[in-house]
Amino acid sequence: MIFLSKKADWLGNIRGDVLAGIVVALALVPEAIAFSIIAGVDPKVGLYASFCIATIIAIVGGRPGMISAATGAMALLMVTLVKEHGLEYLLAATLLTGVLQIIAGYLKLGSLMRFVSRSVVTGFVNALAILIFLAQLPELTNVTWHVYAMTAAGLGIIYLFPYLPVLGKNIPSPLVCIVLLTILSQVIGLEIRTVGDMGELPDTLPIFLWPDVPLNMTTLWIILPYSIGLAIVGLLESMMTATIVDDLTDTKSDRNRECKGQGIANIGAGLLGGMAGCAMIGQSIINIKSGGRGRLSTITAGIFLLILVVFLGEWLKQIPMAALVAVMIMVSIGTFSWSSIRDMKSHPLSSSIVMVATVIVVVGTHNLAMGVFVGVLLSALFFANKISRFMVVKQTMTAEQMRTYKVTGQIFFASADKFVDAFDFQEVVDKVSIDLSHAHFWDISAVGALDKVVIKFRREGAVVELVGMNDATATVIDKFAVHNDPAAVEKMMTGH
Repeated sequence: MIFLSKKADWLGNIRGDVLAGIVVALALVPEAIAFSIIAGVDPKVGLYASFCIATIIAIVGGRPGMISAATGAMALLMVTLVKEHGLEYLLAATLLTGVLQIIAGYLKLGSLMRFVSRSVVTGFVNALAILIFLAQLPELTNVTWHVYAMTAAGLGIIYLFPYLPVLGKNIPSPLVCIVLLTILSQVIGLEIRTVGDMGELPDTLPIFLWPDVPLNMTTLWIILPYSIGLAIVGLLESMMTATIVDDLTDTKSDRNRECKGQGIANIGAGLLGGMAGCAMIGQSIINIKSGGRGRLSTITAGIFLLILVVFLGEWLKQIPMAALVAVMIMVSIGTFSWSSIRDMKSHPLSSSIVMVATVIVVVGTHNLAMGVFVGVLLSALFFANKISRFMVVKQTMTAEQMRTYKVTGQIFFASADKFVDAFDFQEVVDKVSIDLSHAHFWDISAVGALDKVVIKFRREGAVVELVGMNDATATVIDKFAVHNDPAAVEKMMTGH
């Protein structure tokens, strides 16, 4: 199933996909080199990885039109491993990362994305937009005015070219920006930074490499912590990017197939001398905005990247970094959810706090997984707090010396204390009826609270009956409640 794709995914948008793939390939080059430098490896490790991952994911991935390659989020996790153990261990860790991601796909962990709220996704997107912009600043500091002029011209081309009749709609403006600024800088002979200044480009095709590490438990314990981290961050970023591309294109993606596809792509990268990678939100948005929709755009980006680097390296080296900075600034502006700022007034305060907290943690730590974890945790706490407030207990005197308590809502760890406090244990009654027909007990905290209520009333001499339990509540109470077990009640009262 993983290799099966609809014909429309490949041939439904040929011109748009090919042109978008070329734009993405050009924008991938400086990023792959920069991420290699972050990880502390040779530029060809990132370039080979980007070619390999993009090509494989086009065939086996679960989201047409999404671009996967070497990424900064993954590169940051590799720094210590490369520094302490070298490139071969990184390649081994990349293979293990792929295996873990395939296992995650078969365990259907992609479906866990439903626990990530819209506020967390928005915060994640905004944080990435900020990080993409901040990553361009080194290219815009301590430079001559020519660089600013070129970047401004590039942004002008990107935003104004689409308004041209015929041509504007048929050729992606980022591609026009890169080509025109390269020609301009060559004609004028400007002394500004180019792609060639980023690092040495490889001049050979990648070859099959089995990592030169001892196959023993020592090696496994060295690479396992890194591989687990890479697998989690890779899948998180890929799932998040898939969600965003789904929204941009109004289509659905297969999350679990994407998990397996990312794993296969990373194994392929590791065997061809590349580092682990994942989906790239910036490049995916470049692809979508340039007209790419299908698998053809992703495979074009991968293959054209290799052709560019290996066979057209001399041409590629001439591209001014200012042109690519303009493209990435366009990406950061397009990625940022500007409506999320406007909506902060109308959205619940808890949603805004989750979104802002996700942004702050991601930008502050440069760790996407950490930001998502904090966002999901806050969402869960706010949700639990909100649900706990909807629990009410009403009381009526139904007969002489008989008090009925009617419980409505969800009883769980966050509402258990409120449940206990709703009962009057000082009142002298012969019988207490607790109506649970509109209540649901979820966990042992809830059952413990019910035990406490029943035992306290019985200690005061009242007869207690529980009525109206639904099947789920009855099951959890039968399994965990102790109020009908004299020995357990004695133990609970004495604390022994």
